[in-house]
Order: sequence, then C-alpha cells, then structure tokens
Amino acid sequence: MNIEVTRGAGIPVPQQRVEVVERKGKGHPDTLCDKAAEELSVRLSEYYLEVFGRVQHHNVDKVLLVGGQSNARFGGGDVIEPIYILMSGRAVGIVGKDFKNQVPVGKFAIEHTREWLARDLPHMDVNSDVIVDYKIRAGSTDLVGNFDYELEIPRANDTSFGVGYAPMSPTEELTLKSEYLLNNPKTKKKWPQIGEDIKVMGTRVGDKIHLQIASAIISSETKDAHEYANVMQGTKDMLLDLASKITDLEVAVDVNGADAPDEGLYYLTVTGTSAEHGDDGQVGRGNRANGLITPYRPMTLEAAAGKNPVSHVGKTYNVAAREIVDRVIKEHPDVEQVYCYLVSQIGAPITEPRAVNIECYGSCDLDAISGSISSITEEVISKLPDVWKGFVKRKYQLW
Repeated sequence: MNIEVTRGAGIPVPQQRVEVVERKGKGHPDTLCDKAAEELSVRLSEYYLEVFGRVQHHNVDKVLLVGGQSNARFGGGDVIEPIYILMSGRAVGIVGKDFKNQVPVGKFAIEHTREWLARDLPHMDVNSDVIVDYKIRAGSTDLVGNFDYELEIPRANDTSFGVGYAPMSPTEELTLKSEYLLNNPKTKKKWPQIGEDIKVMGTRVGDKIHLQIASAIISSETKDAHEYANVMQGTKDMLLDLASKITDLEVAVDVNGADAPDEGLYYLTVTGTSAEHGDDGQVGRGNRANGLITPYRPMTLEAAAGKNPVSHVGKTYNVAAREIVDRVIKEHPDVEQVYCYLVSQIGAPITEPRAVNIECYGSCDLDAISGSISSITEEVISKLPDVWKGFVKRKYQLW
C-alpha cells in the first residue's frame, strides 16, 4: 500500500500561538447544499439497492442555492422571492436497455429534498418559500464502465486524496459543539427564536479563545427588540457554560456582531436561514468532511457530499483517513497529533492507494510504533469495499 509513517515537522496546533476554526451550521446555505447532494445520493442508493440489488454509478455533488428575498420584522414577515435550489450531477437513469427500469431521479431530487427541508427548517413553507429544480444527466461512458468493471473491489472513480487528523483541539471541539448545542432540539424548545442558520468562528490567540456567532433569529418567534436582546444574552450564557466544560482557557463570546440596534438593524429571518434574503450556497464551500473548516490543518477541497459511496475516493478516503487517525490516537496515547494523507489513482482498486502518509507528532518512538500504525492503516483500507453501507445508513459525518 506504499505506507509511509513519518515524523511531522513543526509544533502541534494546540501549542501554536494562533488557531482559527470555523463551523457552518445546518441551516447555512452551503450546508444546505451539502445535505441536498448527500440526501439525493442516499435516496438513489436506496432505490438502486431495492430494485437492482446494487448501487449504480452516480455523482450528484453539484448543487447550487440562489438566495431569495424576504421582509422579516419583529413578530412576523414574508418570503417575497423564493429560494432556488438547482440539483445537478450525473446518475444512471436507466439500468440496461429496458425502459421499464427507468429510475425516478427527478422525483427524488425534488420530492425528497422538500421532505428533509421541511424537517430541518420547520419555519420554511416548502411549497412557497423554495423552488427545487434539477439538471441531472447520465454519467460518461468511461466512468460508468470503470464503475461497473469490478464489483468485488471497486476501482477508484477519480484521482484524488483524502485527509484526516486527530485529536481535535479544544478550540475545534468548542467550535463544533457550539453549533450542535444551538441547533439541539432541547435548545429550540427553550429558545424557539433561534433559527437553524448558525455560523461559529473560533479564534484562539495564546490562551484566549474568542467565539463569533452569527445566529439567524426567527422573526415570528421574536416579538420585539427587548426579547431579541434576551436571546442574545441567553445564547452567550449557553456557550460560556459549554466552554467551561470543554476547556480551562479564557473564552469570550460575541453574538450577531453586525447588529445595529440604534439603526433598527437585527439579524431577523422568516425561515431560519439567511438563504431567504440574498445569501447563496454551493456544495463544497462549507465544512470539510469532519464538520469543520480548519486552515491550520491539512484539508482537501473535495466535496464529499453527493459523490457515489462505492468508488469515489473523494468521499471514501476522507472517511478512511479519519478512522485511521482516531485509532492511532486511541491505541498510541504517546502520539500528540497525527495526520493521514491517502492518495488514489483512477482505475486502480480502492484498496490500493497510490500513496499513504501517516504523520506523527510528539516524543513518540516512531520505530517502535510504525508497524502497529501500518497495520491499523492496512486494516481500515482493506474494509473500503464495504464502506458504502455506512454512507447509505447515514453513519458518517460529511459536513
């Protein structure tokens, strides 16, 4: 497998002077696009399995969201120009030469997208606030042929790479869990004013962490500026309490810093997402496959969401890399930080990457642990032919 276990150069991220981490929440336009792509892939995979016994070739990882226009005000508001979502990509629409085996790709693209949008954005009227369209065509002959060539061990659908790192730093954990907390159903029950479009920017300088929160507030649930201010304070208090459970570092929180109450400017939304008024979205512009945007860590620009779960290494290698680093940290606590890089070659079996680099940081004895790390890596990669089952069951985080 061409595995190289090496010692990383430099200082582990938690020990560096500055660290920046970002998380785009479930209602952010970019995140909505990621979920739209992956949900369509899952729905197609389910249908392919049910009707034809195996997942067929597809890559529906191109989704564009064009923001609408709204008129939000305390106590109410309206969406006056709907959000537009365009689903695009490639998918097998007819299996074999029998038109009776036609796959309802367009139906899934429109109906299934509306179904999960209604669940994820309960203040959105999916019949009037959003238009869902699709332009999905058949895949190229060579890529479909490559996909069908070997069923037992799929061949890589692309030349690409996946990355993973572990463990998360306190700043990363706090950034991720802050969004989780604000979008938790228990939080929504206590604070129904908080919408789903939440962005968290975590910045650590030295031993001080600063969280900048952009939180879309539901206009119909917020009667006036006084109630809005209470929500801002409640949000800040929740996050400071969360921070005390994660880190001993000093943490400061600012919420909706663009507000200008003296000018009557507040971050109000009708639907809970900024997509309703001019904020656009696209697959791959948001969170990486571990749920964060981490410029101080290795990243790939691959958009994992929507790619076929069987052989597209831009998806599977990111999940494999994450499993490898998590196991290395668990089994070798003397490793302070570990990075994994997996590189594929199109047409080669997915279990035979072109290169694998496991990069370890800290005072660990590299000679003593290299064999164990190589074994972990080989074991994870050998299981890749079955990893698609986890994607279909929504087992893995991809954004």
